[in-house]
Amino acid sequence: MRLIVAQCEVRYTGRAEAFLPDALRLLMIKEDGSVMVHADTGGYKPQNWMTPPTVIEEDGDPVTKIVIRKKAGKTEDRLEITITKVHSDVTHDMGQAGSLEKDGIEKDLQAALAEAPHWCGEGFRLVRREWATDIGPVDLMCRDGEDGWIAVEVKRQATIDAVEQLSRYLERIRLDPAMADCRGVLVAEKIRPQAAVLAESRGIACVEVDLAVVRGEREPDLTLFG
Repeated sequence: MRLIVAQCEVRYTGRAEAFLPDALRLLMIKEDGSVMVHADTGGYKPQNWMTPPTVIEEDGDPVTKIVIRKKAGKTEDRLEITITKVHSDVTHDMGQAGSLEKDGIEKDLQAALAEAPHWCGEGFRLVRREWATDIGPVDLMCRDGEDGWIAVEVKRQATIDAVEQLSRYLERIRLDPAMADCRGVLVAEKIRPQAAVLAESRGIACVEVDLAVVRGEREPDLTLFG
């Protein structure tokens, strides 16, 4: 992982446009092609970023410009970082990190839904758990009654980050022409309202389930219609 502390301005162009004026920032460039631009304000989220796969080009020694490019459908996303002063530029060998272990409830919920995928959607049948993509595995890959592909991401509590994660998986999966129409479903015991709004805007379905009900340990709550 490469960490650069530098005075810089950042310009993003592509599906949208954004500009960060000249300021002191931390640039994080990961081995997988991820690039994040951080400032010492605004919490843990980067001010701008690019997810892999990317092409990274740089000029100067010390570096004066870094350009990150990524194909996005028929267009190209471009993150251009113009550096006026480098304070620190170091690279660390992070080795091979172990994968994040899911918490007990999330792991159990995924296993239960794999046994009863109809809780994720009517007519769903499981194809495979942990379906591999080049940026990580999708929890459940299913097919529906019309033989369409559905990528299912399972969370205990689903936030905006879960929607972003599933969106990235769908972007990679749809590169395969045979799976270009793959749909996404986010399943959780609790889905935050903001996550539901973002999911709907991206055509991702949201399903709230109860682990005890999925396991058959209790009956679902009755819904009264007036």
